[in-house]
Amino acid sequence: MARRNYHHGELRAALLDAAEALVRERGADGWSLREASARVGVSSSAAYHHFASRDALVRALRRRVLGELGERLSQEVGRAAGPEAGGDLQRRLVAVGRTYVQWAVDDPSVARLAFGAGAPAGDPASDSTSDAATPPHPHDVLDAELDLLVEVGGLPAAARPGADFVVWAAVHGLATLLVDGLARLDDPRAVAREAERVVRAVLTGLTHEAVPSQGWPTPHSAHTERRTGRGAGK
Repeated sequence: MARRNYHHGELRAALLDAAEALVRERGADGWSLREASARVGVSSSAAYHHFASRDALVRALRRRVLGELGERLSQEVGRAAGPEAGGDLQRRLVAVGRTYVQWAVDDPSVARLAFGAGAPAGDPASDSTSDAATPPHPHDVLDAELDLLVEVGGLPAAARPGADFVVWAAVHGLATLLVDGLARLDDPRAVAREAERVVRAVLTGLTHEAVPSQGWPTPHSAHTERRTGRGAGK
């Protein structure tokens, strides 16, 4: 195996790149830390200086992938916010939904890694990079856009609590159906249109829903719990 000399940060990034390539080839579980090390031409002991285990490498890769997705969502929202948007108050959230679904369809193995139920759930603080180092998280982008929609009068304030999970459930559900082949679209360009329909339908439903007196349940995710401190120590 050819050996290469890496500066400290370079080896970490190279290992993440190798792990991402292995995920695309074999899925989230079909490779080892040793294989990722071999891909970049270093020993496993060198890799352990950056990642205590394969699970630690997977967690770091998930954070990087989510950070990249968050950046992509933010960029697409920025493009959707131009003058051509006119009075379409939902346009920005439509951009979030379209981008999310297209990302999952284009890179299904990495999407499964990022949001798969079997992903390692360890303490993010145990790795050398935390969630705070890779903003914006996709959920934060969605939250910010829903808050803005309330501010501009496109969504009633009473519908805002938990709306992020309602929109996410719909968009992620469409992405999963398409990735798993449970739903098919004959024209690849139709993915964006179907994602738009889902987002607009959900927002219409949220706008006109009757909120019960006791309110709706309040879902949580690993990210929202860490963001609020609720998941500290888990």
